[in-house]
Amino acid sequence: MQTSFFDLGNRHQKLNERDALIWLDQIILWEKFRETLQQCRNKPRKSKAGRKPFDVVIMFKALVLQHLYNLGDDELEFQIRDRYSFCRFLKLSPEDSVPDAKTLWLFREQLTQQGLVKTLFNDFELQLEEKGFKAQKGQIIDASFISAPIQRNSREENDEIKAGNIPKSFEENPNVKRQKDCDAR
Repeated sequence: MQTSFFDLGNRHQKLNERDALIWLDQIILWEKFRETLQQCRNKPRKSKAGRKPFDVVIMFKALVLQHLYNLGDDELEFQIRDRYSFCRFLKLSPEDSVPDAKTLWLFREQLTQQGLVKTLFNDFELQLEEKGFKAQKGQIIDASFISAPIQRNSREENDEIKAGNIPKSFEENPNVKRQKDCDAR
């Protein structure tokens, strides 16, 4: 099917209708945090070589995402790469580089060492409260697949389990009973 000129615009419009992060980005005055955030970058760079540091406001917004969605550093890096809503919230295009887990950790550590984390998040919460809102933390559930242990039951044990009974061999040895899932089908 051929795409039309307006498909991407329509897609963005539909996303904007339900994306809480777009709304959050509009009600919080992120630039108010810049002066406080710059304190962790007061150390002069030794050289102009290497990658330029990420903007402190982008890094703080990433930490807000981490806090709101209860993510670890590695998972946050993945979610920023994977989720279009996270990229839009951080004002990153798909071609832009994304802060890696180590960079996120280091930025948070710098803020922690200077005692700025609580101040910044209190200011964030205060801005939300002034607008009449409160942030509730959520969680992204990742669908991880693991191999389940294969249970080898005898025919008699299977018949007893199907009848709703616990086989005698399970009762005799509590370790076997702990390792067997009688509800699995």
